[in-house]
Amino acid sequence: MSADDKLDRVVEARMKLKARFEEKMKNTPSVADGKPMGRGPLNRHGMPVTPVGQTLTKKWPVLDLGIQPDIPLDQWLLIVDGAVQNPLELTWDDFMALPQTDDVSDFHCVTTWSRLDIPWQGVRFMDIAALAMPTDDATHIMCYGYDDYSTNLSLEEALKPDVLLVHHADGQPLPKEHGGPVRMITPQLYAWKGSKWIKRIEFLRYNIPGFWEERGYSNTAYPWRNDRYS
Repeated sequence: MSADDKLDRVVEARMKLKARFEEKMKNTPSVADGKPMGRGPLNRHGMPVTPVGQTLTKKWPVLDLGIQPDIPLDQWLLIVDGAVQNPLELTWDDFMALPQTDDVSDFHCVTTWSRLDIPWQGVRFMDIAALAMPTDDATHIMCYGYDDYSTNLSLEEALKPDVLLVHHADGQPLPKEHGGPVRMITPQLYAWKGSKWIKRIEFLRYNIPGFWEERGYSNTAYPWRNDRYS
């Protein structure tokens, strides 16, 4: 299969998946909330610049579980499995051969700081999901990191076009302390929903709590509703 044929296949599968979840995505709080909680002029999502309880920073604080795995690119592997028709095992070269996306979005940490307008480069989660072909009864995903971290996401949130598996930030390869070589970002949710050092994405037929969700954090994590804890 040529590179053009592969791209056409991704685009076609992406459009089918988008159509399947489009209505649910439109009804998520970050899109449909008429009274978001926050302050400042509206940002690119039609929300105030800063969610309630957040303080802006130009720095990028480091938060983790006390482990920062060092994963050589020739040993990095992303497994995509669970409720899918086409399980995947992507090497670094496979991952970099997928359509690459540049985007600028915000980063809201539940520990009350926000960093705005970060330039990212990576692969849309939607494109990976399109290749894996989730089954009709798939509703959520669980993301796992090389540090044994886990976090859950509904598919209507995960499939949004600004949810990326990023390998560059601020024009540079993603630093190890921020989850390099690859982490997920979830700009419309608190940042703990994006696993650092990502190694596996499991599609689920029902919701299962991840690491912080088991410890009392919200399953949904909407910054614009101050949705920090369950």
